[in-house]
Formats: sequence, C-alpha cells, structure tokens
Amino acid sequence: MKKNLIAWALVAALAPFAAAQSASPNKVGVIQIQAALVATKDGQKAAKELEDKMAPRKKELDGKQSEIRDLQERLQKGGNTLSDGAKEELTRNIDTKTKSFNRQVEDAQAELETQQRAVLNQLGQKMMQVIDKYAQANGFSVILDVSNQNTPVLYASNTVDITKEIVELYDKTSFAAGAAPAAGPAGAPAAPKPAVPAAPKPAAPAAGK
Repeated sequence: MKKNLIAWALVAALAPFAAAQSASPNKVGVIQIQAALVATKDGQKAAKELEDKMAPRKKELDGKQSEIRDLQERLQKGGNTLSDGAKEELTRNIDTKTKSFNRQVEDAQAELETQQRAVLNQLGQKMMQVIDKYAQANGFSVILDVSNQNTPVLYASNTVDITKEIVELYDKTSFAAGAAPAAGPAGAPAAPKPAVPAAPKPAAPAAGK
C-alpha cells in the first residue's frame, strides 16, 4: 500500500458513452475518463481524504513488515551461531507473523477497494451528468472513453479530445452537498473496481539448519 494509494485509486474507466439523441450526426469526441476523474477537484479531495483515512492502517502494516524483516535478518545472520532449536523457533515466529501480516494486508486492501468503489460510483455518476450536458450543448452524437482498453479506437485527433473541457465544466458544476446524484444517461455504467497496488509480502525465510 503505497502513499499514492489512490493515484490508485482513482484509476477507473467508464464504457463508451452514447450522447444526446438531439446531437448532430457524426460529431464524435473522445475523453480520457481516468485522467478526468483524477484531475477534478472532487477527485483530488477524495484521494487525499482516503489516503488520510488509510494512513494509520498503513503505518501499522509498515511496522509489522519491519518487524518481520528484523526477524529474518536475525535468522540469516545467526545461521552459524544459533542452535537448531533457536533457528526453528525463530522460523516459526517469522512464519506466524508473516501469515498474520498477509491476512491484514488482504483485509486492508478489501476495505480500501470498497471505499474506492463508493467514491468512484459517486464521482462517475456526476461525471456522466457533466458529459451529457456538454455533449448536448456542443452537438456531439458520440463520446468515447479512450482510456478504456475495450474501446475500439485506433486513432483520435487531439482536436476531438474533450478531457480538459469536461474537467473544467465538472469543477464549475454545482453539486449539492450530500445530495444523491441523478442517474446518468441510459446505459451509463457504474465505475468499475479500481486497481489497488498490492502491499509487498515478505519473502519466506530460508531454512537455517
């Protein structure tokens, strides 16, 4: 779990978005949804809040991982001086602490992913409202998310990239505090599961007999 958890975090992608029915035909735009979500003031605020919330858990896990490393170093350095019984006891201690650490890492990742999904769902719905508004106002018939690997776009000119405009419009749009965002256009998907960097797991100690 690195400091930029959410830089993780906010790495989400929305599916290609069919815009307003009243838009002029054949006007197509592209957007980098991942970059847009991260760049908004809401996205930056959410990243900082979640990072702060997870900081105590990260500190605790860092301490446990450091403790395991210290034990592993003791085992390696004492290879020629420790008795077989001491080595076995130290190895069991390392194994027990490592298993406990790994379980706690998995629990922390699950908690983080749950909170990330909640944030991304909220931000994603707001973003869809902004895209819909922008598309109707500017006559787009289709807007594609080119940050989604499943989007079959081989080439797109920079002149049709509306990411910057969407971020600016999002930040100017007033969303009532605490109010549930309105549903996006028909077919608008919920934000998918974000990628979360796995916490490093300590290497299993080598047998010291």
